[in-house]
Amino acid sequence: MTTAGRFITLEGGEGAGKSTHQRSLVQAIHRAGFEVLGTREPGDAKGADEIRTLLVNGAPERWDAVSEALLMVAARRCHLVETVWPALDAGRWVVSDRFADSTMAYQGYGGAVPLDQLALLHRLIAGDFQPDLTLILDVPVETGLARAARRKGGENRFESKGRDFHERVRQGFLAIARREPARCVVIDADRDADTVDAAILAALRERLGLKL
Repeated sequence: MTTAGRFITLEGGEGAGKSTHQRSLVQAIHRAGFEVLGTREPGDAKGADEIRTLLVNGAPERWDAVSEALLMVAARRCHLVETVWPALDAGRWVVSDRFADSTMAYQGYGGAVPLDQLALLHRLIAGDFQPDLTLILDVPVETGLARAARRKGGENRFESKGRDFHERVRQGFLAIARREPARCVVIDADRDADTVDAAILAALRERLGLKL
């Protein structure tokens, strides 16, 4: 598949500020003169929204990590086919709050599903499709969970998992960034929102040549 737009993903643990900074980034890209779509995973496609409800509600033990991975990948396929790929083919930029790295971090590093098997699942549903740029928003686990606890709507079943789980997830994201430095940029998100937004825009200028 040939895409005309660019695909940017924001990744990170609970409370890293992905949704907040995604909105700011979408606005900045729009001001730069590009058509842009903000989206999220799991969700933003009919089947994916239904799967999201299954994944985020209920007790932490409702699904084991393999079941979570299969649900996540099914939702991702819907999201790609119905939302992401059509937007890219229409020449729009897409900024997604989470993508495949979250599955690697949460179900792989956090839940001990073998990483090579998760990679096979990704190839099954997406081929060699990858983001043009991934911004990994990094915060200490305690900071992220405290922020998440203050969000409207209360905690979801992922936030309810123990601190050790979330530390494995954080280290997983950092390991992904070390393994794929050409695609990933780690952003210190343990700072005020304006400073983090500025770091994100600097990464887009450096990596994608955008004049923001």
